Amino acid sequence: MIAVSRLAILVGLAGLIPFIAGALGLWLIPAKSPALIGWFYLYSAGILAFMAGVYWPIAMQFDNRTHPQSPLVTILLSQLFFVAAGIGLLLATTGQVFLYTVAYVALYFVDARWMRLYWPSWYLRLRLALTTVVVLCQVIAGVWVFRMQGA
Repeated sequence: MIAVSRLAILVGLAGLIPFIAGALGLWLIPAKSPALIGWFYLYSAGILAFMAGVYWPIAMQFDNRTHPQSPLVTILLSQLFFVAAGIGLLLATTGQVFLYTVAYVALYFVDARWMRLYWPSWYLRLRLALTTVVVLCQVIAGVWVFRMQGA
């Protein structure tokens, strides 16, 4: 049987493939870039919403225990990132550049600052590595977007 940490690492790394492929594809396959940018931000929204959902099971465990965060704060954090993911899909591409870049950084800081007591130490190291790659891909896509705006 595979350890949870190993499975999370494998799934997390596999989840980076669409980010990396999308960001690099914008530059390497210019003929496909209109479809790629839409797909890239759709995937960005989906993963952001998925990551926001992680807070719900934590909030449900608060009833019978004492934790630094209240269930209300935890659920509101979840909803904040979920709604941000959805709103991002309604924005122009330049707005998506900023929203998703900031949201992924903010999501990591929420995990590292306020939720760190709930995660095993390996998880925060994994999240930092994955978030770094995702934010780098957001920046690469953003540079492409602003380059096309100025072209």
